Amino acid sequence: MSDEPVDVLIIGAGASGAAVAWSLADTRMRILCLEQGDWVNSAEFPSTKQDWEVQQFKDFNIDPNVRAHDTDYPINNDNSPITVVNFNGVGGGTILYAAHFPRLHPSDFKVKSLDGVADDWPVDYDQLEPYFALNDRKMGVSGLSGDPAYPPKQPPLPHIPLGLVGETVAKGYNKLGWHWWPSDSAIISQPYEGRDKCLNLGPCMSGCSQGAKSSTDITYWPEAIRAGVELRTRCRVREITVDDNGMANGVIYYDPEGNEQHQKAEVVVMACNGVGTPRILLNSRSEQFPDGLANSSGLVGKNLMFHPVGFVQGLFDERLDSHKGPQGCCILSKEFYETDLSRGFVRGYNMQISRGAGPVGTALQGLGTGNIPWGPGHHEAFEQRFDHVASIGILCEDLPEEHNTVTLDPELVDSDGIPAPKISYTMSENSRKMLEHGLARGEEALKAAGAKEIVAGGPLGPAGWHLLGTARMGDDPKNSVVNSWGRSHDVKNLFIVDGSIFVTAGGLNPTSTIQALALYIADTMKKNLANLFD
Repeated sequence: MSDEPVDVLIIGAGASGAAVAWSLADTRMRILCLEQGDWVNSAEFPSTKQDWEVQQFKDFNIDPNVRAHDTDYPINNDNSPITVVNFNGVGGGTILYAAHFPRLHPSDFKVKSLDGVADDWPVDYDQLEPYFALNDRKMGVSGLSGDPAYPPKQPPLPHIPLGLVGETVAKGYNKLGWHWWPSDSAIISQPYEGRDKCLNLGPCMSGCSQGAKSSTDITYWPEAIRAGVELRTRCRVREITVDDNGMANGVIYYDPEGNEQHQKAEVVVMACNGVGTPRILLNSRSEQFPDGLANSSGLVGKNLMFHPVGFVQGLFDERLDSHKGPQGCCILSKEFYETDLSRGFVRGYNMQISRGAGPVGTALQGLGTGNIPWGPGHHEAFEQRFDHVASIGILCEDLPEEHNTVTLDPELVDSDGIPAPKISYTMSENSRKMLEHGLARGEEALKAAGAKEIVAGGPLGPAGWHLLGTARMGDDPKNSVVNSWGRSHDVKNLFIVDGSIFVTAGGLNPTSTIQALALYIADTMKKNLANLFD
C-alpha cells in the first residue's frame, strides 16, 4: 500500500461509496476507497450450505453485536427500542439486504410545504429522477411500469414473479379496493450484465450465491476498479485530519495489521451510513473543530431516523409455497402512504407483502408465538404453518427529532480502541399511531385474502436497517451539516453521500434514494471541479 496523497478518498464501500466511486472514476483522478470490512466470497454464503438458516443467526446475523466479526464495531443500543443492524464489507448493507428497492415519492421531499412538519429537502424528485434511472440500470432492477403511486418510470427488467403469496394477498387488496403493485426489486429476473437470473431459492438476506441480488460488490465495484479506483479492505478509519486552514487533508486509519497510518487526500467523501458517518465526524476533534468535524450547527449525530416496523402474518389453508422466492420482494401497497389527517397522524407507511420463512425459521417463529409446541404435536403444527404463511410488513415514516441521536460511547470501543456509537432513540407518538393503524389495516387485508388465523406485532426490535438523518442536507448552515449537493458547510473539501444526509425518511426502504443521491452528488462535483471549494 502506498501512502502517497490521493485526489479523492472515499470512506466506505457500501451502496453509496460504490456508486460515487464509479461515477468519479471517469475524471481520471486518483481515487482511493478505504473499507473496514473485507470482500465476501459468494462461495461462503450460507445458501451454499445445508445449515443456511442457522448461519443467519451466527456469522451472517444482521446484528453486528451478535455477529461480532473483527471487522465490525460494537453499538450501544441500550437507550433504544430499535437496534442498529448493518454489515461491514465490500457491498456494505447490500450484502444482507432484502433488495426491496422503492424510490422516495415526490411528496417525501416537500413534507414541510405539504404537511407542515419537519423540513423540505433542498433537492426534489425531479432533480434526482435521472439518477434513479441510472442507478436502476447499473444495479439491475426488476419491476413493472405504470404504478399510479409514482410519476412514470421504467425499470430495466420485468418484475419478479408474484408467486402464490403475492397472488393470494393481491386478491385481498382487490376485494378492499386498495392499491397494490409488484415491488421494484434489486434482483434480476432475467440474465443481465453477465449475471444470471434469480432462482427463487429464498435466502436473500444471508447473501446471494447465485449473484442475482444486486449488491454493489458485483455491480458498481468491478467497473470502478477496472476504471482505476483503488479499494483497500480491512482498513478502519479512526478520524479525518485537517490542516491549519480547517480543510480536510486526509485520514488516520488502521491497516490490516493494526498499524496506524495517515493517508493524505485533497477531497474526503464519507459513505459510512447514518451511524458510521457521525461516529467518525464526532471522533474527528481538533483545535478548529472541538465538537467534532463539520459540526458548527451542532446537528452531527442528531435527528436519527429509523423506520419503525411491524408485521402481520396470516395463516392460510391452501399451500402458498411461501419459502420460495425473494424474501423481501413480492408486492407492496401505498394505499396509506400519503397524509390523511382523519387517521390521527401525519405522513404514512408502506405495506410490504413478503413470503414466509424456511423450515427452521418457521419452527422457531412458531415456538416463539406459541403456535407450534415443543414435543407432542410439534410436527402436526409445523405442517399446518410451513408454506402456508403470508406476511405484511408495516414500514412507518419516522420524522426527524433532535433528541434521537448517535453519540460516542464513553466506555465501549472497537478492537482498535475507537469509541463505539451510542444510540439514544424514542419512537414518537405519531409513529406509534401510524404503526397501530398499519397493523389494523394489515389484518384487514389478510382477512380479505382468506387467512384463517392472523397474528400481528411490533415495533420489531432488530429493525434498524435504515439509518438516516444524522448529517442532514440543507441550504442554511445553522440547521444542516451539508449543502444541497453533499458538501460540508464547514469544510469545503468534505462530502457526505450516505443516508445520514436525509432530511426526512419517507416511509420505505431508502437504498435506491441513497444511491441516486450519491450519483447526483458525484455528478455535481464533476460539473464544479474548477471551483469545487469556492
